[in-house]
Amino acid sequence: MRATIRRAVIPAAGLGSRLLPLTKATPKEMLPVGDRPVIEHTVRELIDSGITDITIVVSGDKSLIQEHFRPNPALVAQLRAGGKPGYADAVEEIGELSHRGHITYLHQHGPYGNGTPVLNAARDFGDEPFLVLWPDDVFVAAVPRARQLVAAYEKTNAPVLALMPMDPEDSQRYGVPVVKEDLGDGALRITGLVEKPEPADAPSHFAAIGGYVLTAGVVDELREQYRRHRENPVGELYLTDALNAYAARRAVYGQVIEGRWYDTGNPAAYLTAQFAHALAHPEYGPALLRQAQEHAARATTGR
Repeated sequence: MRATIRRAVIPAAGLGSRLLPLTKATPKEMLPVGDRPVIEHTVRELIDSGITDITIVVSGDKSLIQEHFRPNPALVAQLRAGGKPGYADAVEEIGELSHRGHITYLHQHGPYGNGTPVLNAARDFGDEPFLVLWPDDVFVAAVPRARQLVAAYEKTNAPVLALMPMDPEDSQRYGVPVVKEDLGDGALRITGLVEKPEPADAPSHFAAIGGYVLTAGVVDELREQYRRHRENPVGELYLTDALNAYAARRAVYGQVIEGRWYDTGNPAAYLTAQFAHALAHPEYGPALLRQAQEHAARATTGR
């Protein structure tokens, strides 16, 4: 009988170096996109997809994340006493997310690499499958990306990677899957990932965009990587390496996700996500669109 996916891991221990100096004191996961920090978008996506246990893997200087989701009844009471019930409700609702998602925090330890936080969190998961989503992604879709991944897992009972079509010239920015079979409805059987290949060497026109359903077998591959790293502590612990090792012997699938993906991990992408989110806001969007059009007209006419 297939296990129901109830767990998710959010690796949030990175330095945010591509966004320095903005992230010198503020974790990149706490930078706002719209009226909420980017990691809150990820948490809400998971809760809206039925996830009931969320582990956020942090480093020692990420206490702002915990403060954001921690309930603050004193502030709520102060806002209500001050006649600001709307603000009070908003603060209270954020605190409730930590209960709805049963958010727990784990401090990362081990070698560098994006496989380490996954291995840290999964040690208590047993044989349960689980989701992994990065905290600097925002995905806008009628059906949440996480729910699409869970649905794909329920059909395959195997690890699943979130994919999106890409322009061939962008291949050096992504992990690109080696596609063995197109199963229809966006489902692909894959045999591995090639990290950031040259356009001429890209094995497909899809990009892996940082959402996964992982199984105990993939975690076992991470454990084996860690064992080898302890014997020869060179390099980093990469999730891609574990997936490739697993896919060499067993089935791995990709699911082309329906929706729009925004990566906030570098300045240009972060500004794009901010602008797109603002334009979609029913109150602020029309005014911002007018300003953008006026700016474009001035740039064209030189006035």
